Amino acid sequence: MAAIPSSRERVPARRVVVTGLDVVTPIGVGHDAFWKAALAGASGVRRIAHFDPEGLPTQMAATLADPAAIEALAAEAGLDALEPRGVVVGVRAASGAVAAARAREVLRAPRAGVLVGTSGERHDLRSLGAIAYASRAEGLAVTPASFAREFAGRVAKARLERLCPQYLASRLAARFGIAGPTTTIQTACTSSAQAIGEACRAIRRGTIDVALAGGAECIVSPIEIQLFCLLGVMSRQNAAPETASRPFDARRDGFVMGEGAGFLVLEEASHARARGAEVLAEIAGYGTACDAYRITDEAPDGRGAIRAMERALADAGLGPGDVDYVNAHGTSTRMNDTVETAAIKAVFGAHAARLLVSSTKSMIGHTISAAGAIELATTVLALRDQIAPPTINYRAPDPECDLHYVPNAPLAARIRAAISNSFGFGGHNDCLLVREARP
Repeated sequence: MAAIPSSRERVPARRVVVTGLDVVTPIGVGHDAFWKAALAGASGVRRIAHFDPEGLPTQMAATLADPAAIEALAAEAGLDALEPRGVVVGVRAASGAVAAARAREVLRAPRAGVLVGTSGERHDLRSLGAIAYASRAEGLAVTPASFAREFAGRVAKARLERLCPQYLASRLAARFGIAGPTTTIQTACTSSAQAIGEACRAIRRGTIDVALAGGAECIVSPIEIQLFCLLGVMSRQNAAPETASRPFDARRDGFVMGEGAGFLVLEEASHARARGAEVLAEIAGYGTACDAYRITDEAPDGRGAIRAMERALADAGLGPGDVDYVNAHGTSTRMNDTVETAAIKAVFGAHAARLLVSSTKSMIGHTISAAGAIELATTVLALRDQIAPPTINYRAPDPECDLHYVPNAPLAARIRAAISNSFGFGGHNDCLLVREARP
């Protein structure tokens, strides 16, 4: 029987590196187009075009242009016209990441996995209303049985499995031949960040050597917008959609929904080195925590966010002074931006005044389950190019939000390590820490 290694003989920790990434966003399809637009401070927020938003309190979103654009992406990816929007953009972003990493062959190995954050396809209120109307029996009554028959008949045409949240992960596994762990995570706005974090943990503990991880979301619909409006968290700046998302600005009045996808190829460092892969960054730390407070509100003291950031730092073996940039959750809601600012100050202390902090959501809105992956990709690109992207639409300082938010223009700076924050309904908090890749 082999002896248990002593503390001095332990096998070196497995490190996780990023070897490829790609995104689909309202300001650019593909990471090059997106990054160029982000550094230019472009806004992807516009009046909703894929359905008529008239009568809704919020009539804008950061959408992926028009239906023709989605059809073009589907055709490019070899998908049929009935695939859900979220699956189309997810397959496109994942394909781009795999191509960038030259990882098709390694993903077919037994020790590969795919982890996805998404909520899946949703039926909006108008669609459900039409089904209910069509399912009326004699006397104009709608019964559970008649509704179920009509619903099943309609979705059968588009294939029932496409409504399942795990459909995208299964689709990606089949597309790339990934026969290892296939996981779908749904923790609201932290979903894809948590998918990436758990992929890192699986690689570190030796379950897998390579993972395709990220998320996708396209749920801009009448019912989703109406529900968020009822919660009082949506911006209503319909007359000027491009400036509606204003993270940390004193005039902010709520977030703007977005849609898109982001995926990264993650590998154990020696695995990537052995195949000659280009390494973009190391994911050195991951922290996750729950507020244990309310389902729709974050704890006012920011305790969950604080714990997540502290755990990411501890996981990476870094101190607050080692971090130079924070890609904030930065939703543009009154509460989130204030609490996140206070949490950053609590974790980083005096160093918080020297941090660069910016919100990608100012340009692409809140992509819900996909937000963490897109924003981590942004953070990796910032580290790669040594430049912090801007928070656009920042005009009026808020005394409660008093950090350096990189207002309106990118800022070249020395970035050794950076964190990406994601917070979500249910009190979920996730923080990913990336640093420059080491030999």
